Amino acid sequence: MIFDGGEETEALKPREIEEKSMEIISRELGERALAWTPEELLVVKRCIHTSADFDYAENLVFSPGAVEKGKAALAEGVAIVTDTSMAAAGINKKSAAALGVDVYSFISREDVAQEAAARGLTRSAVCMDRAAALGRPVIVAVGNAPTALIRLRELIDQGSFFPELIIGVPVGFVNVTESKELILQTKVPHIVARGRKGGSNIAAAICNALLYQVYREKN
Repeated sequence: MIFDGGEETEALKPREIEEKSMEIISRELGERALAWTPEELLVVKRCIHTSADFDYAENLVFSPGAVEKGKAALAEGVAIVTDTSMAAAGINKKSAAALGVDVYSFISREDVAQEAAARGLTRSAVCMDRAAALGRPVIVAVGNAPTALIRLRELIDQGSFFPELIIGVPVGFVNVTESKELILQTKVPHIVARGRKGGSNIAAAICNALLYQVYREKN
């Protein structure tokens, strides 16, 4: 097929498209790829692949050993709790199920809405309380709501909740950068996209980057 620009496109299968995309990303990253461990680099590349945005090569912050700790938790069948249904939907269910990983999004539950109204909180903040109440190891993936990260920091400071990993990548303008900095200040393992950029798709992409690594290592 020839587009108006005169360039011919290839008829590629989905897997081939992804592989070629990753090759392009690797080429464009060049020597910048040396800034990360191989495991961290797979996370960075997955975020760029999802968004076509190379800013993630600059703004992603990994606490020491965050990827290894996240992978270890996934290998043991941790729960993943997201702040949006979209993030939960974007997580690869085949890989998660194969590892015994449950994916939760409480945001649409009526009891969460009622509690949020009664307490004067956002639903996303209440979802973090639900995550803490699971009583099992949890990875929290926040792609939309800075109030979720703010509530997480409160729970951490209270000593009542210590996730195995926090993926903090909410997108927007109000309290977004500030909420991310609150997580960067903690000793809880974290992967954070500094600044305004992020989103539910990026939260899911980071989860998938970790899931795919563990799945491949186990199979």
